[in-house]
Amino acid sequence: MTIHDWLSERTPTPPDRLRARIDDALGDTVNHPASDATRVNIAAAEALLRDLLSRPSAGRESALDLLTVDALVTYAFESASTDPATLAAHADDAMRRLASLA
Repeated sequence: MTIHDWLSERTPTPPDRLRARIDDALGDTVNHPASDATRVNIAAAEALLRDLLSRPSAGRESALDLLTVDALVTYAFESASTDPATLAAHADDAMRRLASLA
């Protein structure tokens, strides 16, 4: 099963525009194994957030991208929750990576 397949099984399903933006943010990594979903979603969220923070302004035109970052992080932790023993490590890594962008 690929990350694309795994995302397609999530409920509730995101609106079409959000799902398309998630897929766009993930790029070719949507074809990676679903077991990579935590790492890949955090990396995509980090890259998109970095792009958002580099923009001169973050007005309404950035709303979809902000929702996408939120969705990617949410999906990353949904995936990470399948192995509770590693959840804290994933949370620490995500916090460190995302906070370093500020």
